[in-house]
Amino acid sequence: MGGQAGLGLRQKQVVWAWTFLAVPVLFYATIRFYPTAEAFYLSTTNWNLLSKPAFVGLLNFRRLLSDPVFWQVFRNTVLYLAIGTPLSLVLAFTIAYHLDRVRFLHGFIRALYFLPFLTTAAAMAWVWRWFYQPVPIGLFNDVLATLGFPQQPFLRSTTQSLPSVLAPAIWAGLGFQVIIFLAGLRAIPTTYYEAARIDGVSDLTILRRITIPLLRPTIIFLVVFSSIGFLRIFDQVYNMTTNDPGGPLNATKPLVLLIYQTAFSSFDMGYAAAQTVVLFLALLCVSLVQLRLLRDR
Repeated sequence: MGGQAGLGLRQKQVVWAWTFLAVPVLFYATIRFYPTAEAFYLSTTNWNLLSKPAFVGLLNFRRLLSDPVFWQVFRNTVLYLAIGTPLSLVLAFTIAYHLDRVRFLHGFIRALYFLPFLTTAAAMAWVWRWFYQPVPIGLFNDVLATLGFPQQPFLRSTTQSLPSVLAPAIWAGLGFQVIIFLAGLRAIPTTYYEAARIDGVSDLTILRRITIPLLRPTIIFLVVFSSIGFLRIFDQVYNMTTNDPGGPLNATKPLVLLIYQTAFSSFDMGYAAAQTVVLFLALLCVSLVQLRLLRDR
């Protein structure tokens, strides 16, 4: 402390700020930044955990470009992102918008929506897997058979398996998004609505011109948060397709599952690191979009 005697107020504030920031900066440097840099290095090597990594340059990335399985998995990951994010946000906003107007049992209903978010992903995935089973086990096929419709293969279909896995993933995160939307709706000053209703503005116009624009920071946060979640989807796919991880013909396999199998089934750590770099760059692009949107706010 004696060394600060000759420092000005501004300089003392900087010293104290960096003193308190030292622990989190050190944490991120050792836990976050170093493994990321290590992954970039390993992506340029050939390593099977038994021998020392051998430098191969960009060979792993050239292998990615010519790997049809990688492109199939990358397509699946993009579909999870492109379908899951807007669909989950629209559902969450619709529920939150109407739930905000409910006064009777509001807290209880809100807790029911939030409950799936607290449920273990593995347990929830196995329950949904049971729903998709054939008659007489599966709930959905039982309902279809009762109504006279043919059974559906769901998880055993190359076209139905991805939506079947995406449904519980959307349902699992719906409660969190509803709670965040409700918080955003409650933060909007009521004076805007009162002035609009005095002027005779319709509810639809209020929604388009007042509610949605003022929810922009909330929407940006949820878009980025949900996008990262769908890009990193793993639990639902792995637990719902344990007999054939990734579904028939890799129809549901996301990039994270491919990385897991490449690293811990094939022990091709260099190739898995290259796939990790691709995932990192995708996540980085989402984060940069967030920063751009916040800057334009």
